[in-house]
This record gives sequence, structure tokens and C-alpha cells, in this order.
Amino acid sequence: MITWLTANAADILLVSVAIGATLLALAVALLVAWLRTRSHLAGLAAGRASADRARLDAEVALAEQTNRLRIIRELHEVAAHSLSVVISQADGARYAAQRDPSAAGRSAAVIAETTRSTLADLRRVMSLVGEGESTGAQGARLDSAHELIDVMRVQGLDIVVEEFGEAFSLKPGAEIAIYRIMQEALANALAYGGPGTEARVTLTWSGQGLQLRVEDDGIRAQHRRAAEASGGSADGGAAPTTSIDDDLAALTRTVDGRGIAEMRARAELYGGILSATTQPGVGFTLAVVFPALRHHNGVHGVDLRRP
Repeated sequence: MITWLTANAADILLVSVAIGATLLALAVALLVAWLRTRSHLAGLAAGRASADRARLDAEVALAEQTNRLRIIRELHEVAAHSLSVVISQADGARYAAQRDPSAAGRSAAVIAETTRSTLADLRRVMSLVGEGESTGAQGARLDSAHELIDVMRVQGLDIVVEEFGEAFSLKPGAEIAIYRIMQEALANALAYGGPGTEARVTLTWSGQGLQLRVEDDGIRAQHRRAAEASGGSADGGAAPTTSIDDDLAALTRTVDGRGIAEMRARAELYGGILSATTQPGVGFTLAVVFPALRHHNGVHGVDLRRP
């Protein structure tokens, strides 16, 4: 009897050991499978993250190229207009020359032919870049900014315009750059703040430079609309409550985006420095300073005045 019990216990022990070994092997196999699956999922996540980064980089590059092409297209329009003026002057010079009319006439003819050819090339480039559409660059001038202001007021902005100093004439390209920056800044104020947003446009002229400043209360306007939607009074105009951390973050955060990048590129063409900041609880401020705009030809540090 004792021998049978001992044998039975041994069998049970062997079975238990076998079961334990099987369970251990199964656990090891499951652990290996889990680790492999985890590694595979991590690889997939890394691949997705890499693909997302590549997509975002491609979108940023595309936006930058689009901005550059838009600027190039407008500047080409200006160049084409300038060349048409040169052609008219050269044609007139052929008949108005007093000294050596034949030589002057031949020179003027060469000038006219060369500039006509250049004008044709520029128009071909404009056609390729803009698919045959005009950007209206010739109308984008500071003297027509009041029309832009009127349009933005109709769309819902409450705009105040201030101008200080004595204005001076600008080159067409510089005028386009300033006009487009002002247009983009006001469009952003309307897009982010919505109808009822208050904006202040300030132009400050110095002896050689210009500062453009566009301030809005888009954040406050959003708060006013939220108060109206919740049944509160919008007359108080109180700014939304923000913490010190929120205020510090707003002051140190860089306001950026496709529109900001284009405005900064336009400003840099004429030696300008552009900054965009958030005023905590109020809105956004865009400022661009052109230290030497009066005689700037679109190449940094080059003065248009002849020695």
C-alpha cells in the first residue's frame, strides 16, 4: 500500500512538473510574441510619425514655395510695367535726339528692341507662374489702401487708421509689399477675431523709413461673442480671465504660420523686420519696421541713390 502511494505521488509530481514546464514554455512563448508585437507596433508608430513629419515638412515647403511664387509673380508684373515705360521713353528718344541723330536713333532702337524682348519673356514667366491670371499687383498701392480698409469694415472689422510723419514716394515693389502685409494682417484679425473685432492700423514715417503696426482685439472679441451666446452682457467688454502662466506663455510664444511667413518674406525683401505677438486677453499685434525704405531697391543694404 505504501509502495502504491509512493508511486502515485511520484506520478502526480511528474505530471505537475510537466504541466508546469508546459505552462512556463507557453508563458515564454506568449512573452516573446508580445515583445515582438510590441516591437512591431513601435516600428509602425515610428514609421507613421516619420511619415507625418515628412508630410508636414512637404506642406511647409509647398506653402513657402507658393508664397515665393506669389511674390515673384507680383514683382514680375511691376517689372513688366516698368519695362513698358522704358520702351515708350526709348521710342521717343529716337526722334528727340539732338546730337548725332543717326547714332542716337540706332541706340534707342536697340534699347526698345531689347526691352520688348525682355518684356515678352517676363510675361511668359508670369503666364507660367500665375497660369495666365493677373494678381492685381498694379492696384496694390498704398494710395488705394483706403479701399482695402472700406472692404474690411464692410466685412465686420472696426478699423481706426493713424498716420504720423511725412510720407514719401515708394518704389512699386515696396508699396506692394506693405499693402499685402496690411491686407494679410487685417484678414487674420477678421479670421481669428470674427466680426466686431477692433483693429488699429498705424503708419509712422521717418526720414528714410517706415513702421507699420496692426493691432486687434480678436481674443476679446471672441470672449464678447461667447458671453452673448451664453446670455451674458457683451457691453462690459471685460477681457477673459487668464492665469499668470497663460500670460507668460502668450508673451513668449512665437506667432507663426503660412501668412506670417509670407509677410516676413515680403518685409525682408526691402530690409524690413517683422514681429507678431499675442497680447494676453486682448488680441494680436503685428509690427514691421523698414529702417531705410525710401531708397531701397529690394536688395539688402543697397541704396538706390546714385553717388
